[in-house]
Amino acid sequence: QVQLVESGGGLVQAGGSLRLSCAASGRTFSPYAMGWFRQAPGKEREFVAVISGSASVTTYADSVKGRFTISRDNAKNTVYLQMNSLKPEDTAVYYCGADLLLIRFQVGRSSYWGQGTQVTVSS
Repeated sequence: QVQLVESGGGLVQAGGSLRLSCAASGRTFSPYAMGWFRQAPGKEREFVAVISGSASVTTYADSVKGRFTISRDNAKNTVYLQMNSLKPEDTAVYYCGADLLLIRFQVGRSSYWGQGTQVTVSS
């Protein structure tokens, strides 16, 4: 089992920045691809970004490209999502995921999930 705990959400004005963190425990961290999803009220959960275990591969949803950056620190068992130029449409609960197969994130799947952290962007 992999346990994931997100932090860093909050309320920010449009154009502002937030950095989300996801701390993993339970198994060796480095083999897992780590990703972020989000779910806005009344909408389905959507893929945001994913990073491979070695950090050599990153993929982003078109809606966040150029504004969000995913990174990881394998020594700290933590993955980050730096969110800049935030927009009201970025408002959602953000979830961290872990899976041995990176491709699963891009089809909306993950073997493990965190509990989510709320991000609210005011206009």
